Amino acid sequence: MLLFVDNLTNVDFSFLDAKRGLLGETYLANIALHGDLDEQGMVCDFGTVKKIVRNWLDTELDHRLAVPVRSPNILIKDEGDFLDIRWQFGADKQFLHTRSPRDAIALVDAESLTPESIAQWCIAQLKSLFPDSVATLELSFTHEPIEGASYHYSHGLKKHLGNCQRIAHGHRSRIDIWENGVKSPELEQQWAKRWCDIYIGTREDVVGTQVHDGKAYYHFAYVSQQGPFELTIPQDSCYLIDTDSTVELIAQHFAQATKAERPNSRIRVKAFEGINKGAIADV
Repeated sequence: MLLFVDNLTNVDFSFLDAKRGLLGETYLANIALHGDLDEQGMVCDFGTVKKIVRNWLDTELDHRLAVPVRSPNILIKDEGDFLDIRWQFGADKQFLHTRSPRDAIALVDAESLTPESIAQWCIAQLKSLFPDSVATLELSFTHEPIEGASYHYSHGLKKHLGNCQRIAHGHRSRIDIWENGVKSPELEQQWAKRWCDIYIGTREDVVGTQVHDGKAYYHFAYVSQQGPFELTIPQDSCYLIDTDSTVELIAQHFAQATKAERPNSRIRVKAFEGINKGAIADV
């Protein structure tokens, strides 16, 4: 017998990609359980399935930076409560360096990170949490269908009291823009291209700059409730703003920057943070 739950939950996180570097992501999680029926006539109660999978994904993957521990491009130094990670990516051998509390990192047992390899890592740990009536477990990750413009971004919110304070977590998000009351695919695509695979950094969190092999890097650092965080990343992978990068302030930035480029227009921006949530700003 097969029990399934499609779109059970979604996870927002960032991961290290061999070509693109730091990549913000949002996945929809789909689960399927194979097994015999129990005395209730069930493979497993839906409430149990949802609770186990949601709680585990929320704790172990959501709002973390996922890293492929078997990749030849990574160097991980275990410092007890902290992990120091250096990642090389791209044809021109750029690098990313971060030092974060251990709970901000997902150490994925894989050589490269894909929806399939991350799902297999999750399955290996989730199976033991289910009752014996469950013989096999399937987990798959899919993307929200987005017809218009979208972009991947990573960020960190040092003032946040939850897991958003982690310096490298992210989202895959759509963006809707109206100019003078008319939807503008042109402006949406401009911003999606401008913010493709971007790290949104707050200027006051830049504590230094450096140059390696002719390439310029920003060094971000801050101390939040969960501890000290550091991130060094190529400057051309970053977009600096003067505020924190909450979705409210991102929507406001989109609107104000677009208004500055088109001063005679009325601008409305609907910025998403992952799936089905976000903020609207009018200028």
